[in-house]
Amino acid sequence: MKIATFNVNGIKTRVHHLLDWLAREQPDVACLQELKALDEAFPHEALREAGYESLWKGQRSWNGVAILARGMEPVEIRRELPGDPSDEQSRYLEAAVDGVIVACLYLPNGNPQPGPKFDYKLAWFERFIKHAAGLFASGHPVAMCGDYNVVPTDFDIYNPRSWLKDALLQPESRECYQRLLKQGWVDSIRSLHPDEAIFTFWDYFRKHWERDAGLRIDHLLLNAQLAPCLVEAGVDRWVRGQEKASDHAPAWVRLDLSKLGKKPAAKRKKAA
Repeated sequence: MKIATFNVNGIKTRVHHLLDWLAREQPDVACLQELKALDEAFPHEALREAGYESLWKGQRSWNGVAILARGMEPVEIRRELPGDPSDEQSRYLEAAVDGVIVACLYLPNGNPQPGPKFDYKLAWFERFIKHAAGLFASGHPVAMCGDYNVVPTDFDIYNPRSWLKDALLQPESRECYQRLLKQGWVDSIRSLHPDEAIFTFWDYFRKHWERDAGLRIDHLLLNAQLAPCLVEAGVDRWVRGQEKASDHAPAWVRLDLSKLGKKPAAKRKKAA
């Protein structure tokens, strides 16, 4: 199974980019963020023609998340992050696909900080950490994929100096992410590429894409049941190089689900 996450930065504007990527890379599951469209504007028929069934939750002008599954229906589990009934922002979807629980999230950006947007980011993160603990302990294979809007360490950014005041690099944001990992989640890309500077986002200013001045903020976290299945992880950088592209590139993992539930064979004792 190949699972990918992609902040499309406006699905109405970039549906052709999305369809080109799906045709070329053929992920089995794709988690999308920042749809920037109401539910009725989601291109579910075009995606169905491309071989993908969809769950989605839109919102006018910003936010919005979706889970696509190739050749099968994603089975909806929940459409919001628990913990705040008054939160109306479309930032979370959860579904089962071929026996794997897939969470798609678009964590708040938090800028400018300090201020109410950063407070909301941290409050959302706390709710997410609490919910993630339950997912981790569920006994099911779980992947939590999306735009986390957190640069985990200075190694995950081309140069932190000009971003020191940004919400993505604040100590509070990073501490939340590290507490999430301490539950036992495996950061797939960093796990397989511990010494490689890998980016998933290049903003539109100061030729950041042309200079490869990027950040790693799109993450795919696996729980203890699913992590042993991890075979590959990477970023489809070519998507970011297209004309009028999203400022993100899709990140992905490839999993060998035949390893699910297998335990190492017990060593036989030598005969006396």
